[in-house]
Amino acid sequence: MASLSVQDVERVQRRTVASLVLVQAVGALGITIGIATASLLARDLSGSEQLAGLAQTFQVLGTAGAAWLLARLMTRAGRRAGLVAGYLAAATGAVLAVLAGRWGSMLVLLGGMMLLGAATAANNAARYAATDLAPATTRARALSVVVWATTLGAVLGPNLTGPASSVAKALAVPEAAGPFVLGAVGLAAAGCLAALVLRPDPLLLARELEEAESPASPVTSPPVTVPTGGAWHRVVGVVRQQPALLAAVAGLAAAHATMVSVMVMTPLHMEHGEAGLELIGFVISVHVLGMFAFSPLVGAAADRWGRPAVMGAGGVVLLLALVLCALAPAGSSWQIFGGLFLLGLGWSLVTIAASTLVADLTPLAERADVQGAADMTMSLGAAGASALAGVVVGTWGYPALAGCAAVLACGVLLAAACAARPAPARPRRHAGDR
Repeated sequence: MASLSVQDVERVQRRTVASLVLVQAVGALGITIGIATASLLARDLSGSEQLAGLAQTFQVLGTAGAAWLLARLMTRAGRRAGLVAGYLAAATGAVLAVLAGRWGSMLVLLGGMMLLGAATAANNAARYAATDLAPATTRARALSVVVWATTLGAVLGPNLTGPASSVAKALAVPEAAGPFVLGAVGLAAAGCLAALVLRPDPLLLARELEEAESPASPVTSPPVTVPTGGAWHRVVGVVRQQPALLAAVAGLAAAHATMVSVMVMTPLHMEHGEAGLELIGFVISVHVLGMFAFSPLVGAAADRWGRPAVMGAGGVVLLLALVLCALAPAGSSWQIFGGLFLLGLGWSLVTIAASTLVADLTPLAERADVQGAADMTMSLGAAGASALAGVVVGTWGYPALAGCAAVLACGVLLAAACAARPAPARPRRHAGDR
């Protein structure tokens, strides 16, 4: 593999992206199908609206833990092993969510939601896998195409909430648990696909190419000094040496916390105005459309105008989305449709730009671990935000939640400004830059 020509690497890169698109689309169906009803199921099992946000909180906590564990697995065995493990763990979590509905157990639901978070961690890792062999000039576009693939399954997923009701009746489980049955099938299928089609492994191949080129190409030497010690110590050392990398991680965390905190409480806000499950599912689909459908355009913009500029644009869009959400009455309204769409679009702008910046600035040997740490930080921030979201809505209402989230959106703008400052070291070349 180390003797591959530039053309051979380009062919492998195209095949890798195509494979990731397929896996991502199927995995997204499994992840998003239960989004619209998770908080409703948690409310019914716990008997408290203030505890409804715990379902999303535990899922995001599971994503955080899985992000680091899957990153460690990928560092040792490659992207394919990590993706397979993540999707199969999440399929198990979806099954537990169904059993929780049948048994009336909030604890089982929370355990299932933690495992279900592994699917999000796997999908997040898939976007990074697209950059392992990509040249710097098209790296954001490669990442964004894989993010875009989520649209294929994610928009369909929430709209299966209504049809899943018949599945729930057949299994004698609550209506809100039905979507998790279909989710388990989708996640198991994604794991099987990852095992079959992601060959050769892009991260392992990139390492082989780097080892072959390093003696003859001093330019590929890392732009940072990698500390010795454990994995976490090395990650912290790499991030501390590059302010732009730290800003990218902070921007990821702030944008994700903004999006998750508002999105998870939207079904309850709509239900208070007597909106049905089908309409709630449609609003979530519109939100997911904003998150993923325009990703290729976002990636092209990040490659052309720079990652920090697109991050800043995302922060502005998030603020506009929060204004609309704050003005949205309970139930269905054009403000809730527009606000949730822009909330997804702002998240897309920040996530694609910041994720590409993380890939730009991370040495190959530490790449998976740094990316996993970035996603873990992102998920922990969202977990805290979603946990507080239920309390804020239960105490002061949905508009107050939008106002609190605006503080996080301002953090995105600050992170973009910091990332735009001149860096002391240039981005590391990837195998695709040969």
